[in-house]
Amino acid sequence: MECTSVKLIKKMLVSSFVLTLMGVSANVSAKTYKTVLVHGFQSQQLSEIDPRKIDSDGQAYWADYWGALADERIDWPSYERIEGKIASDYLWPKLRTMSEQGVCQPGCIFLTHSTGDLVTRYIIDNQANWLENAGLEPLNIVATFDVAGAGGGSELADLAVNAANGLANPVVEAAVRAWLGRSVGQTLGVLHDLKVNNARQLASFPSERTPRLRFVADGDLFINATKLFLPGIDDSVVAAHSACGANQAGAFDSCSVSVGMDGKLTSQDGVRNFWPYHYPMLMSDNYDHFSVIVNQSKGKVTTANASAQLAPNKRVAFSTYEEEKGFWIWKKKYRYVRQSDNTSMSALLYAAMPE
Repeated sequence: MECTSVKLIKKMLVSSFVLTLMGVSANVSAKTYKTVLVHGFQSQQLSEIDPRKIDSDGQAYWADYWGALADERIDWPSYERIEGKIASDYLWPKLRTMSEQGVCQPGCIFLTHSTGDLVTRYIIDNQANWLENAGLEPLNIVATFDVAGAGGGSELADLAVNAANGLANPVVEAAVRAWLGRSVGQTLGVLHDLKVNNARQLASFPSERTPRLRFVADGDLFINATKLFLPGIDDSVVAAHSACGANQAGAFDSCSVSVGMDGKLTSQDGVRNFWPYHYPMLMSDNYDHFSVIVNQSKGKVTTANASAQLAPNKRVAFSTYEEEKGFWIWKKKYRYVRQSDNTSMSALLYAAMPE
């Protein structure tokens, strides 16, 4: 018969092994700030309008990695508009509950993906006013981690709206089908908000000085059917101007003027002017719009900025190294994040959250 201490050790080892299999660090609870997830656009909801599925759709969205690490999740339906029922029926009730429960008293980091970036900008611009008017404490949003962010909109949304109005040629319609997984119907919902001009006018300059850290990809999807319609580099859904946080739409090669998406240290036609408090961090030409939020390594990642200050003594930082490639006069220097060749971008991001 095993003694109690041996049983305890075995139990701890088994628990550690299970957590490892789940992709969950054993010190999840040691993070300083709470993590709140805000998902992106879900195209299937445009043809399957069912409020009963909003919660399960939100859970499934993050199931691969982030769902097990988060403290809260804000779910919303893609078939509604942000300033309409998304705000009144989904954002406000969730924010009210979070305030009443004191979720963000130690501080919260909002982890967003795609259109979640735009939804969160609207939250940041309004949550303090909403909650104070209800006699509640505003949420302490320390920062956002915006992954493949669509805060500047997506040109694909413009195409989809045009296609729904019968103003698209067969090539455009094919690109829209590739993105949505189906032909566009009459229910457009948040696609209206995702049109580039509309997105850039929606709460574009929140008064709150919340650092918005950007994580950007440049990968291929849909057999490149969508890339023709996205200016500059893109992740097959969102162009760099949107994902990097540029203060205007345009064709950009990188979030940096000196580092390429592939890590090459050379002059780039990159974003020079950003929205206030927007800071591009990780970039990669190996990940696409969707692989950035799953726990699968796609290849090396570089930095536009290697660190950012969130609060006194609280920083987000990535350790980098440089290497040379090529031969003789063709040698070029590259910058990469350590461990990024065998660690997913999401795992790198989580590890960098303050403890």
